[in-house]
Amino acid sequence: MGLSNIVIRDPDILSGEPVFRGTRVPFKSLTDYLERGHTLDEFLDDFPGVTRVAAIAALEEARSSLSATLK
Repeated sequence: MGLSNIVIRDPDILSGEPVFRGTRVPFKSLTDYLERGHTLDEFLDDFPGVTRVAAIAALEEARSSLSATLK
């Protein structure tokens, strides 16, 4: 499952900011939570529209994309 299946950009949703599909939850919210030292469980509790599977898949795809860019 690629990031494009999990995170979408739609100009009609939050002005095109990348969000988890089927929600208005920005992907950046997840990275902000983790950056501030919060756990994935805390993020999921605060954003119940995002599944654990989607959050982990999005992080893994972002990591893979970054690794490919740095090669």
